Amino acid sequence: MLFRTYLKFNRSLLFANFSFPKCYAHTRLNQICNDNDKAEVGTHVKVQGWVHGLRKLKQNVFVDIMDGSTPKVLQIVVPRSLKPDKLSFGSSIVVEGKLGAASGNQVELLASNITIIGSCDVLDGYPFAPRKHYSEEYTRQYLHLRPRTRKFGCLLRLRDRASAAIENYLRSRDFINVHTPILTSNDCEGAGELFLVKPQSESMMKEMKRTDVSEEEAYFNTKTFLTVSGQLHLETIARALTRVYTFGPIFRAENCKSRLHLSEFHMLEAELAFVDNIDVLMDEVELMIKNVINDMIEKATSDVDALGGLQVQWVDEKFARITYDEAFNILQNNANNLKKPVPNFGSNLAKEHELFLVEHNNNIPVFIINWPKESKPFYMKECKDDASKVAAMDLLVPTVGELVGGGIREDDYEQLKLKLPSTSDLSWYLELRKYGNVPTGGFGMGFERFLQCLFDIPNIKDTLPFPRWPHNCSL
Repeated sequence: MLFRTYLKFNRSLLFANFSFPKCYAHTRLNQICNDNDKAEVGTHVKVQGWVHGLRKLKQNVFVDIMDGSTPKVLQIVVPRSLKPDKLSFGSSIVVEGKLGAASGNQVELLASNITIIGSCDVLDGYPFAPRKHYSEEYTRQYLHLRPRTRKFGCLLRLRDRASAAIENYLRSRDFINVHTPILTSNDCEGAGELFLVKPQSESMMKEMKRTDVSEEEAYFNTKTFLTVSGQLHLETIARALTRVYTFGPIFRAENCKSRLHLSEFHMLEAELAFVDNIDVLMDEVELMIKNVINDMIEKATSDVDALGGLQVQWVDEKFARITYDEAFNILQNNANNLKKPVPNFGSNLAKEHELFLVEHNNNIPVFIINWPKESKPFYMKECKDDASKVAAMDLLVPTVGELVGGGIREDDYEQLKLKLPSTSDLSWYLELRKYGNVPTGGFGMGFERFLQCLFDIPNIKDTLPFPRWPHNCSL
């Protein structure tokens, strides 16, 4: 009791007799090189990063350093007497000194101390050299070192900025984030493009296996897969929280090596309750995309410029909305301008057809709605005025074609019962329509394709650090 009273009235004395070592914090380069708020000349700083350039003059060595916080380099002036022997391109260093004025209204660091943390022998297999530009195909061979390149560093920061902007926007619209499972027992898309999951330990499998189940079912008592979509799980939560989303990895076992496909990618999926109008979904999608683009223009200017600028001229334009029938007629009327023949009515569109429809709309994104029901998954709701169509929508954009897919979900118990695939046990999904049911709708957007569209990146494998595609799962 006496000790507690002493602490209560003498809290300021508690640490009075203790001395702590002085902390020398490192300054991030974005705090020094920011155009709008440059660090003051004469300030003593301590920086760390990797050497991206090295120039030797008579009295000084000029070192360009980057630390990953900005696409800009900080020039460090090192007297020859202070230069470490193994200072080279690619090495990691820590430098102390005072900031000085440089040409072009820039600042530079006048080094008083420089230490090499990790040396880099560029002649011993290091794949990059200073002042050289490499193709994406070349840098893709070195996934573990690719983030060191200036261009890919920009891409990774922009990827972070875009994902944050998406989540911030959705929260501003009262969407609640839900962590849907990566392991699942259902095939949401119904296409069979699933990765089967089972333990590697054969001894454990033999121990757990029962006579009435297969080896694939031994662990969970059912076949288990990597998720192809979190939509069905989101529908359950939307019937309690109204507006929900998930943003995470999705897996597709497709034997496809095109510039637009990956075996693992990230998908933003959102689901809204009390929605029975496809226009509500299209409004949400259009507002979100434009908001994210404006956020990146405002807050990521340096990286956007370093990557070549945003390749969108339509952020202030209204997205077009046409029906599948109208899209099909446009393609038929322009069949002579297409390399691939127009598909049969009711079929999905080829990538060339999607891109042509965008070009036909002056390269402004276009929604296609009211699709033939045989071209869409079982959970789509039939259109009120045409039972052969479903209230589904695809958003087509430049560079990639389809970016967003979504629609109104079938909320009628008896209708859904007739549509359920026999290959999965979705009785729980049907039961959602039995107790306190409401209409719902939602959409999904491929994040990597979104980045492709924004920055005109030809190959989707160059939008994320560790791409996976058929015959390739390195690192």
